Amino acid sequence: MTTVLIADDQPLQRFGSRMLLESQDDMTVAGEATNGAEAVRMAAELHPDVVLMDIRMPGLDGIEATRRITAAGDRTRILIVTTFDLDEYAYAGLRAGASGFLVKDAQPEELLSGIRAVATGDAVVAPSLTRRLLDAYVHHLPSGPTAEAGAPEDPRLASLTDREREILTVIGQGWTNTEIAARLHLAESTVKTHVGRILAKTGSRDRIQAVILAYDAKLVQPS
Repeated sequence: MTTVLIADDQPLQRFGSRMLLESQDDMTVAGEATNGAEAVRMAAELHPDVVLMDIRMPGLDGIEATRRITAAGDRTRILIVTTFDLDEYAYAGLRAGASGFLVKDAQPEELLSGIRAVATGDAVVAPSLTRRLLDAYVHHLPSGPTAEAGAPEDPRLASLTDREREILTVIGQGWTNTEIAARLHLAESTVKTHVGRILAKTGSRDRIQAVILAYDAKLVQPS
């Protein structure tokens, strides 16, 4: 049973989400939060599997709430639900630790499959869409150190092998596991093993966070 906390300041949106989730045999609503502060408090108390997180809420917004929930180190995953498919805040939400994002006008089955994917540790946003999102909005956030000669390397890369570093780079470029296997002449099972080790070594919660790391570490540059 997947437990879900709904965080949204719009009563009608919360009601609709609750009705949808309660119609599923494998989901239950752990609670409803009307703002970010409530979402943080309730996530700490209830330990839901997934939080459906609105971005724009009064007081503490969904981005900061996401950052605080993920920083607590709990197993709770965050699924951002935003009004626009390329909302400039969606990137910030993903960077704060969310495992994906959906638009509010997504089909019910898309929302349900998104919740199930996030609950099992997968990322909802496809790698190619993640790349477009990052390319479009990377300039909205402060840039990190440039990759100049002699500049210190991101410490999260220190334990990666050369092959793992190569795979992290192409993950950042939007390659799927199938594409990585074909282009690097590896078995797809081997690629999955490498990806799992990359996530573990770098402390990335999921593939989306690995993409963001590739940008932060300057392995990939915005197009």
